[in-house]
Amino acid sequence: QVQVAESGGGLVQAGDSLRLSCAVSGRSLHGYVMGWFRQTPGKEREFVAAIFWSGANTFYGDFVEGRFTISKDTAKRTVYLQMNSLKATDTGLYFCASGRDSNIPNPRGYTSWGLGTLVTVSS
Repeated sequence: QVQVAESGGGLVQAGDSLRLSCAVSGRSLHGYVMGWFRQTPGKEREFVAAIFWSGANTFYGDFVEGRFTISKDTAKRTVYLQMNSLKATDTGLYFCASGRDSNIPNPRGYTSWGLGTLVTVSS
């Protein structure tokens, strides 16, 4: 089983940057995809970005528009989400998740979730 724990959220102003971290523990991650999702009250969980643990392919939600970068440090077993040019609409609870499903943007394909880290962007 895989466990994940997010950190790095906070209160920033529009235009600022923030880096989220996801510490991963547990079994081997070979074949896993690591994803970031976000959620705001009243809305469904939204796909932000994903990366294969064993490869270099990355995937992003349409709203990212080149502002975010997902990366990993396999030695540290940590996944990062660098967020630049933040907007007020980026406010939300950001979750890290792991899974083996091929439908990468679908949160139902992820089996392990963290508790989330809150990002608040003031305009």
